[in-house]
Amino acid sequence: MEISLSWLMTYVNELYKKLPDDLNFIFPEKFLRSYTKIDIKLVTSELDKMWSFVADKDNKQWIWIALCRATRQIIAFHVGSRGRDDAKLLWEKIPKRLKDNGIFYTDDWDAYKTVLPEKRHFYSKIKKDTHHIERFNNTVRQRVSRLVRKALSFSKIITNHIGAIKYFFCWYNLERQKILDTTL
Repeated sequence: MEISLSWLMTYVNELYKKLPDDLNFIFPEKFLRSYTKIDIKLVTSELDKMWSFVADKDNKQWIWIALCRATRQIIAFHVGSRGRDDAKLLWEKIPKRLKDNGIFYTDDWDAYKTVLPEKRHFYSKIKKDTHHIERFNNTVRQRVSRLVRKALSFSKIITNHIGAIKYFFCWYNLERQKILDTTL
């Protein structure tokens, strides 16, 4: 095809820049109508993190993910370290409507406890409350080659790493919307 690697990377980087910040997450109104008023106020989501690395194995990056339980769409994500500040950055990316009316399930990681609203945050050491997002983490590792453990296709630049993850999440949310549209 005679395309240079630099041209291809420029093209891909332009695609990454055009991706929507909302990750194509839309809570479908049809779906809301199938719930009672009480359930609408209690939109449940699961939050979790998974590790990856950029450039070399010493540069660990944590991918923080918020997943809507009802639609299985990705609400928000953040790539950074494993501390409280990064949990706060994920929280800031969650839409206000969900922050105000959501129930949040997480594992027993302390960073969540200091950021999420105490009355609407449920955590457990057992994975039963976060099994949807734990399963989704496996899907991400299978579909985004740079996240596969012990692979040669890892990211060398953090912006490309984040762009590839965001690209997958945007695509995934669109596919979930198609499924929801056909089932409702």
